Amino acid sequence: MKVKFDLLQLLPHIPPSSLSYEEWLHVGMGLQYEGYSVNDWDSWSQNDSRYIEGECHRKWSTFIGSGHMITGATITQLAKDNGWQPRSSTDKELDWDSEINDDYVVIDKDWVEDEEIKEPENWNPIIDLTKYLEVLFEASEYVGYVVEAWQKEGSEKFLPTEGKYKRTAGELIQELNKSNDLGAVLGDYNDIAGAWIRYNPLDSKGIRTTNVTNFRHALVESDEISIEKQNAIIRELELPISCLVHSGKKSLHAIVKVEAMDEKEYRKRVEYLYDVCKKNGLKVDTQNRNPSRLSRMPGVIRNGQKQFLVDTNIGKESWNEWYEYIESINDDLPEPEGLADHWNNLPPLAPVLIEGVLRQGHKMLMAGPSKAGKSFALIELSIAIAEGDKWLGWRCAQGKILYVNLELDRASCLHRFKDVYTALGLSPKNLSNVDIWNLRGKTAPLDKLAPKLIRRAAKKNYIAVIIDPIYKVLTGDENSADQMAQFTNQFDKICTELGVAVIYCHHHSKGAQGGKKSMDRASGSGVFARDPDALIDLVELELTDEILKQQENKLVAKVCEDGLKELNPTYLKENVSQDDLCSAAQMESHLVEAEVHKEMVEKRNKARESVQNLTAWRIEGTLREFPKFKPVNMWFNYPTHEVDRSGVLRDIKVEDEAPKKLGRKSPEQKKKERKESLEVAFENCLDSEKVTLKDLADYIGITIGTVKNHIKEFGIFEIIPQKDENGASLPSVVVRTSQG
Repeated sequence: MKVKFDLLQLLPHIPPSSLSYEEWLHVGMGLQYEGYSVNDWDSWSQNDSRYIEGECHRKWSTFIGSGHMITGATITQLAKDNGWQPRSSTDKELDWDSEINDDYVVIDKDWVEDEEIKEPENWNPIIDLTKYLEVLFEASEYVGYVVEAWQKEGSEKFLPTEGKYKRTAGELIQELNKSNDLGAVLGDYNDIAGAWIRYNPLDSKGIRTTNVTNFRHALVESDEISIEKQNAIIRELELPISCLVHSGKKSLHAIVKVEAMDEKEYRKRVEYLYDVCKKNGLKVDTQNRNPSRLSRMPGVIRNGQKQFLVDTNIGKESWNEWYEYIESINDDLPEPEGLADHWNNLPPLAPVLIEGVLRQGHKMLMAGPSKAGKSFALIELSIAIAEGDKWLGWRCAQGKILYVNLELDRASCLHRFKDVYTALGLSPKNLSNVDIWNLRGKTAPLDKLAPKLIRRAAKKNYIAVIIDPIYKVLTGDENSADQMAQFTNQFDKICTELGVAVIYCHHHSKGAQGGKKSMDRASGSGVFARDPDALIDLVELELTDEILKQQENKLVAKVCEDGLKELNPTYLKENVSQDDLCSAAQMESHLVEAEVHKEMVEKRNKARESVQNLTAWRIEGTLREFPKFKPVNMWFNYPTHEVDRSGVLRDIKVEDEAPKKLGRKSPEQKKKERKESLEVAFENCLDSEKVTLKDLADYIGITIGTVKNHIKEFGIFEIIPQKDENGASLPSVVVRTSQG
């Protein structure tokens, strides 16, 4: 379940009786998406006279898998539309899923001066309607209109009938001008109810959306503020309006150019239009989304008031011009700068965070295979920044750092930091420079996590944020450049808002990596490697028996030297030569002579055992701000990495680095790789409670169906179906079998 801001506190600000049916459904969808229960929705809905018992429960089950992405942000916006404000109007903290900017806010409705509308004195209904038809329609296009109305029993409200739709605009205009009698042309209307007209052309066969032949216009209507305020906001927004009609009551009907190619584009543009209006104080009646919707017809009387044409062709000339205008106001982009203006006064570069590698405010990706110790390397980096020490040979600036732990349980993470500190031999003088945000089991997609991270980190003066690992917060298709560009943009938001470096790690794609460039090894789209300012890539080196023996000799000799230094420093100084310090056999004999052999047996054996777990790695990099560095060779001796100063790793070739004959992999090789990738994914997705099929699919980069096939193929894992307390299906859990 997601970490929740209490949306239930917002529901009292949203009277269900004020919502359309669609908005009521959106509240339910938003509550379900954010992890609330159907009972929460049902309890709130009972405040509406339209409430039908059991309706919430019937609709609730239809939301699952519907494809609609309605979130808690919709509920927050509805609350704001009804007067709710987060904390205080000047508080810059982000609320539920809030955006990091105020998109599409053009005006402040509280400061817009009302603009009076004067009723026409010498009003000619025929001229009004004729002009309306000429502006909105081609002569050959069919027009839908309604002059007959009816009332529900017990209601004072008049509703339109289906009306007429088999006459063209040209025919209507010709007959109106000829007879000069609106009733004679259209039929007599009820002067209490008024009359209606459809603002998009039809095919003469019906009045549904499928009968619309041109998705040219949309209706903007709002009756919650004064008509003078509506007029002012509509004009301030420069909406591309073809006709502006007084409804004869308390609203204006703005017929807005949307100029869509089809219904899909129409819906998208109308949503954008309504969103802009709403954010600028004009709460639009969303029931008017339908392109075949009726609007008030100019040239008729409604309950003693004129329905008249206020204006035509106002605001921007077209949808595209208006869209560009709105986007240009809200894009928050700087204006182009002339190089000559800054040539002799260049701005200072961002401070260096990792010498020769990364600046503050920039992004760095560490990529590598499983078991490379990437998390340990990032913890080492956290410590190096906190203490102002070196990391893998590079000097780091000193400052505060936030380590976002998405994978380890809280206790394991804290112990790991202490273990690494100890293994590095560093005195923890600046522990206050390290903050850890433990989110295992509480993670959200990065687009939801980023605003929450920014809010918590805003006043902490961090110089770097480390996110480990990113597959836990990855959204979208890893292999889609477009979706991954949107994903990595969240890192830019964190960098920009906080002024910090963002550092994160990602795994390699499957298969051998030695023959690839460092930029091409990270799994998924190439966006991963090309987006960051610095890419640090790890490739494993294959150690020979000879090299392992050299390392065992070195480690045992060092352990013996440290033992003598502690237990018999006099003997060490008087009897051990520089040559002896390089030989494990000589140093072990000195332990016997110095009579400290028994005390050192356990430490010496541990040194020998550690060599069996020793791995070697080569770091390559691609940098945007600094020259390319020479490959760095290092050892990983749990739990820390150490740069190889001896040069013994320099000449090792990585897998696939030497030329090989081209050829297909055998079925046995492919099967082995499938099994290895499945096991690696399971180990890296282990959670305190469960590993799901989706976890494995996301990690490997394959579909859930393919994961199921692999599990069935090898028999080392088992899929366990899960249900909640109500018997509803939950994501299946993957566990090891006794065979596995």
